Amino acid sequence: MSADAFDEFSFLPDQAADIGVTGALPTARRLSLDLPDGRTLSGLRYGEAAPVVTFLHGAGLNAHTWDTTVLALGLPTLSVDLAGHGDSSWRADLDYSPRTLAADVVAALEAWTDAPQTLVGHSLGGLTGAAVAAGRPDLVRELVIVDITPGVDPDAGPQQIRSFFAGPTDWATRDELVDRALAFGLGGTRRAAERGVYLNSRVRPDGRVEWKHHFAHLAAAAANAGATDAPDAGGGALARLLSASGWADVEAVSAPITLIRGAEGYVTDADAAEFARHAPAASVIVVPAHHNVQEEIPVELAALVRTART
Repeated sequence: MSADAFDEFSFLPDQAADIGVTGALPTARRLSLDLPDGRTLSGLRYGEAAPVVTFLHGAGLNAHTWDTTVLALGLPTLSVDLAGHGDSSWRADLDYSPRTLAADVVAALEAWTDAPQTLVGHSLGGLTGAAVAAGRPDLVRELVIVDITPGVDPDAGPQQIRSFFAGPTDWATRDELVDRALAFGLGGTRRAAERGVYLNSRVRPDGRVEWKHHFAHLAAAAANAGATDAPDAGGGALARLLSASGWADVEAVSAPITLIRGAEGYVTDADAAEFARHAPAASVIVVPAHHNVQEEIPVELAALVRTART
C-alpha cells in the first residue's frame, strides 16, 4: 500500500467485524485546528452528532488507538492527537507535560464540542485529562483515567516503551517497524501491529519511514547521547513526562472520576491505594489487561465508559 493511496479509516470495517459490530459504520473524518502559536492540532470525529465522549491517547500513540473502542461504544466521539503525536505539530520546546498538553485539549474542546464531555484518557492522556478537568470543570462531565496515576514508577512499565523507541529514527519499510514492535512484545497479532504501524508512521519525501510522534526521536537522541536526562538530547522532556507529578490536579477535579487499571498494567496496588487517598470519591476498577487496555479489551472498556456516563 503506497503512502499516497493510504486511507487512515480503511481499517474500520475489519475492526468492527472483529468485535461483532454490524450495520453502517459511523462517519469518520479528520479535524484540524490552527493554534495561536502557529502549531496545528489534529483530531478525529466519529458520528454526525456533536461529540459526547472525548478520548486522549498515551505517549507514543495517537488518536486511532481508540478506533475499536469507539466502534464498540456507538456514541458520537472526538479523539485528539496530543501535541507531538499523530498529525499534530511537534513542540519546539519539547514540553509534553500534562498541563502543557491540557491547554491544547481545552482549545479542541472549545472548538469541536458543544457540551461537557466524558473525558477518557489513557496513560499520558489520563494525566492530561486530569489537568483539563481541574482547570476547566465546565468542559468535563466525567473523567475516566486508564492505567496511570501521577505516582507510577517511571522505572517500571514506562521504561519498556522508552527503550522500544530508543532506536533508529527512520526505516526502509514499515515491515521493519512491525518486526521491531513484535520483538518487544508490542502490538499483539501481526495484523494488529501492522495496523498500529501504518497509523503511527509516515513516509518522508526521501522514501524513508519514520514514526509520527516526537517521542521516538527524543528517546533515540537521548540514547545516542548516553543519557535519559540530557535536555539537549530530548531526555529532559521524557523525564518530565514520566516524573511523579499531578496529584494536585487529581485532587482539584470536581467531576466524578473512574480509574480503570489493567491487572497487568503499570498501576500497582500501592499506586491505586495512593490514588484513592487523593481522590477518595473515585471509583477504581481492575480489568484483565496490560497497559493498553483500549487495544486489548476495547469492548469491555467501552461498556465501562458507557456506565460512567449514566
